[in-house]
Amino acid sequence: MSTLSSSIIDRFLCWWGSQVLRFPWLLILFTVLLSAASLYYTAHNLGVNTNTAEMLSPDLPFQKNRLRIEAEFPQDAGVIILVVDAPTPEETSQAANLVAEQLSVQTDSFSSVYIPTENDFFRQQALLFLDQNELEDLAEKLTDAQPFIGYLSQHYHLKGLFDIISQALKKSDQSLPMDLNPLLLAINDAISHQLNAQPFHVSWQNLLAADKLNTETNRTIVIARPKMNFDEIMPAEHTLTAARKTVNLVMHDKPGVRIRITGETALEHEELESVSKGAAIAGIASLILVCTSLWIGLRSFKLLLATFIVLIMGLILTAGFATISIGHLNLISIAFAVLYIGLGVDYAIHICLHYRECRVQGMGNKDAISDSIHTVGFSIFLCAITTSMGFLAFIPTDYSGVSELGIISAGGMFIGLLISLTVLPALLTIFSINNVKPIRSTFTLGSFATFPFRHSTGIRVFSIIFALLSGMLLTQLVFDSNPINLRDPNSESVSTIKELLKSQTDSPFTLSVLASNLENATKLAQKLEQLPSVHNTIFLSDLEAKNQDEKLEIIEELDLVLGNQLNNFDNELTETNTKKALLVFNSNIIEALKNETTNAPRATLELLHKNITQFLNSHIEADNEPYNTLEESILGLLPYTMQRLRTSLAATPYQLTDLPDYIRSHWLSPNGLYKILITPEKDQNKVENLKQFVAEVQAAAPSSSGLPVADQASGTAVVKAFTQAFTGAIFAIFLLLFFILRELKGTLLVIGPLLLAGLLTGATNVLLNNSFNFANIIALPLLMGMGVDSGIHIMQRLKSGLSCNEEILQSSTARGVFFSSLTTMCSFSSLAFTSHVGTASMGLLLAVGIFFTLVCTLIVLPAFYGNKSNSI
Repeated sequence: MSTLSSSIIDRFLCWWGSQVLRFPWLLILFTVLLSAASLYYTAHNLGVNTNTAEMLSPDLPFQKNRLRIEAEFPQDAGVIILVVDAPTPEETSQAANLVAEQLSVQTDSFSSVYIPTENDFFRQQALLFLDQNELEDLAEKLTDAQPFIGYLSQHYHLKGLFDIISQALKKSDQSLPMDLNPLLLAINDAISHQLNAQPFHVSWQNLLAADKLNTETNRTIVIARPKMNFDEIMPAEHTLTAARKTVNLVMHDKPGVRIRITGETALEHEELESVSKGAAIAGIASLILVCTSLWIGLRSFKLLLATFIVLIMGLILTAGFATISIGHLNLISIAFAVLYIGLGVDYAIHICLHYRECRVQGMGNKDAISDSIHTVGFSIFLCAITTSMGFLAFIPTDYSGVSELGIISAGGMFIGLLISLTVLPALLTIFSINNVKPIRSTFTLGSFATFPFRHSTGIRVFSIIFALLSGMLLTQLVFDSNPINLRDPNSESVSTIKELLKSQTDSPFTLSVLASNLENATKLAQKLEQLPSVHNTIFLSDLEAKNQDEKLEIIEELDLVLGNQLNNFDNELTETNTKKALLVFNSNIIEALKNETTNAPRATLELLHKNITQFLNSHIEADNEPYNTLEESILGLLPYTMQRLRTSLAATPYQLTDLPDYIRSHWLSPNGLYKILITPEKDQNKVENLKQFVAEVQAAAPSSSGLPVADQASGTAVVKAFTQAFTGAIFAIFLLLFFILRELKGTLLVIGPLLLAGLLTGATNVLLNNSFNFANIIALPLLMGMGVDSGIHIMQRLKSGLSCNEEILQSSTARGVFFSSLTTMCSFSSLAFTSHVGTASMGLLLAVGIFFTLVCTLIVLPAFYGNKSNSI
């Protein structure tokens, strides 16, 4: 180079190389001690912040809204959702309450635990929340069942149940007050399940109360707020372990109950587990592939060892720099090691390959080292500056997670440069290689070695055409801002939340907005309920039952009808001869069939008779155990239903001021702000529904917040950050290269292939349906750094000249670019086969990007440079 800047750098590199060769052992000793100090300091001072909410600027509007709502209602922030499913409403309620009770006492793991639809107040006032017509129908049904309930309360055993059913079957002179068919079918199901050794309980709530005693479905949601430790890689490890232990114990004690854990915290934790598990497998495969590719490229154990030593030293020193400059790592900046391996090894590979080439040409060891530093040094110096500028461009963005990554990685590039120009030459002085032979590959390039020059015109034309086509395809490139789509779809938390997202009442993707007073909350709720994407809104006023006086009259009448009969079910089951009772009941069914009773369907009676007969035949010699099991299966849940009914009949009039604090605190903050919960109308698994829900609610209530808003706003912020950073980085790199090279052509030769590779990578991802997301977008700085580095190396080699018998694709520079890219591809392409969708998409993006970077650097750049003669 003839420019002033390059001359200064060349003279410095010559001086530096001479100093390294004079004191190799001293430099190695000093660097080892410095690395040891860095490792010690890092181990004792580097923290980890795994709070994903803090990776974007707190000054963003959606962050301010989120923080405001979380400050007013902290019990709803970062919660774990436990989804309890059971065959009956009673079992669901019992299991949910048991889980809540056991988690509540674990104060070291959970700060709060509650069931939104299940507490003492709702149990007592359950009937007041029914519509007037629903309550009247329920009262009529229970009044009709009063003789049945009364008789069973006095004869609380299976014989008593069979007796009253038998009496009903024998009646012929009047219609029955209640339908026997559902009860007979429930008894038949109990017998059938026991014959198949399956757990089962008859739901008396379904039979008598028509699901109106507050447990409306066979699913109940338990909300627990975990105590997180964000100084650990797995901040929720302790709490989720405790939750899973509790869940397993409950499911063991209650067969048939299924409890699943999901929610934002569980999703993030399982994602970390999935990534860690996949990374361990991928890491082993990557290590083997990297070693293999380096061996093929270097063909020397000493060079391979020297490369690994400087790589490890560089990683340790970069970690020390991260500790001093930032003090902690986040879930994004922790990728600095990945970026350093991909880019830092590039410097060592180019120096080692040029050193090997010089030794093949007969140079002495010190001369080969000096020539490598002088020849390659300027290129890797440019690479370090341009790549670090690309990373530094992320600092001013709102994506603080990537901003910190930019600072650490930029420092790492200069550390890698310094180590490669200091420790590596010193190691080569000690690990000198002798009797070096040219690398003879069974695969020879042949005529392809001159392909970029012989077909330069065609390559230029096709490059322009492909750039235009890729630009058109890029209009279809999307950013998937839903983090659920990045995670392992087979994990419990993901499959569970996707199931909940289909629900209009249990969806975690609700939105919240605050109102200053109850009047404003009412007006805003009415406005929001008119939106097509909104199912309904819930706020404090909705917790005050309507028409209480009219409903209380019905409840009081019902209480008079049922009287104290409900109290008798608190007693233990009276011991009777259950086997004999079943035999008599079977005989009564046979008699009813002969008499062609109209009080129950014949098909039901025939089926019940068949199963009872089979049950009796299966347990002829058995003791009372199977019969006691059957009795518990049929009558086991009756006391719980009666107790819930008795509690609901004690309803009292109340106003909003009478609501207990444990309910009011979820809707009215200590500062007097009212929360409005907004539930979605449509399936939130579909991106179009999710976007419509967020857009409509945000238009009506701009200060609303929730997971859907946060995800979409985060996606917008991330895309903006990367667009801003890459635009600034490309512009800054262009100016720097032009300033140093003082040549527009050389500058464009570096930038042009990089842009083309970017266009081709983006277009290919569109065709592969591999959307950009929060995970794979992190690979873009690595691809940009590799593209710039490779372009600088090839352009500098072309300008420095090739021997008359050498082509650019046969040079050590091209070999260095190829094996550096191959090493990086081997490191990360295995990620494409992990179960974590986000990590897999990153592996695929890197594989595609590295391929096109290689093609554009080794084929397109020389074609645009011109004929080989121009380089001599």
